[in-house]
Amino acid sequence: MIAYTKDLIALLYPKTCAACQRRLQQNEDVICLFCEFDLPFSNYHQEADNILAKQFWGRVKLEEAIAFYIFVKGGRIQHLIHQLKYRGRQEIGSRLGSLYGEILQKEATQLIEDWDIIMPIPLHPAKKQRRGYNQCTTFVDSLAQQLAISAAHEILKRNIDTGTQTRLGRYQRWENVETIFYLDEKQKKELEGKHILLVDDVITTGATLEAAATIILDLPNTKVSIAGIASAITL
Repeated sequence: MIAYTKDLIALLYPKTCAACQRRLQQNEDVICLFCEFDLPFSNYHQEADNILAKQFWGRVKLEEAIAFYIFVKGGRIQHLIHQLKYRGRQEIGSRLGSLYGEILQKEATQLIEDWDIIMPIPLHPAKKQRRGYNQCTTFVDSLAQQLAISAAHEILKRNIDTGTQTRLGRYQRWENVETIFYLDEKQKKELEGKHILLVDDVITTGATLEAAATIILDLPNTKVSIAGIASAITL
């Protein structure tokens, strides 16, 4: 009876791919196999001097700068992240974190062996309360689990809600985020001497990550790398 009910629900309300909206097959989860292999991968983990890394030269000292996908306006990645960010589809973050972790394990062992802690860019408490979650959390947790690295969610904090920055230029964004982060006084010593991987959803100008990295790098003997679910930075 239970199996029959599940089959009926699947027939009436079929699960679809979060990227392309095709109906998912029995062996597919959240994203169809076609999209898993066809979405625009960045492969930045294979090139130290990639386009994203170059954007931070002279701005902040980073060990690596990588992203899972290339963000294309109106494309499937934008659709994925919109659902993750605004539609409560936190399972998308979990699936993407797992997929990226699998790739990094196979192709970037030297990178991941040096990382000690993975941290998401935090939301302001008021924004997190309105949305109900941080869109980076499930991605970070799944990535950390896949790579067997600790995740930390409460050490880096945000004290100003900057609102949307989509219409701001690069310099305006930097002014907007320059002083919005701080480190928890009781926990920040946990970062000393560690290599931190900072994670954001979409990297546009990189101003938010730059501001967060700068705060962390003030601690003794710390190193910072950054990663995005997607990068919108081009030449």
